[in-house]
Amino acid sequence: VRLQASGGGLVQAGGSLRLSCAASGRTFSRYVMAWFRQAPGKEREFVAVIRESGDMTYYTDSVKGRFTISRDNAKNTVYLQMNSLKPEDTAVYYCAAGLGYYTGRYEYDYWGQGTLVTVSS
Repeated sequence: VRLQASGGGLVQAGGSLRLSCAASGRTFSRYVMAWFRQAPGKEREFVAVIRESGDMTYYTDSVKGRFTISRDNAKNTVYLQMNSLKPEDTAVYYCAAGLGYYTGRYEYDYWGQGTLVTVSS
């Protein structure tokens, strides 16, 4: 599966952005989808994950209550709605696809190219 992330940009603290990740192929609904992010000089970290059917989600503590992951299997797309953004959310955001419901980056087989989110204070 090939992934294409989009929707990043520059936003002020407290603002919102919605990231999208479009997948190619007809097997999108078989994959667990996740978002990770990587800030400058830091390791890539887990943000959110959603199961194949969309019935279960999980978030890292720092984004709980502010970010929402969702998917539309008919459109082969996963989303990350980000509200109440903070400067510490600044990072390149990556979508990933895998066959297990995990938070570890090495569990994911396919990655998008990343989209930059910059939150100004």
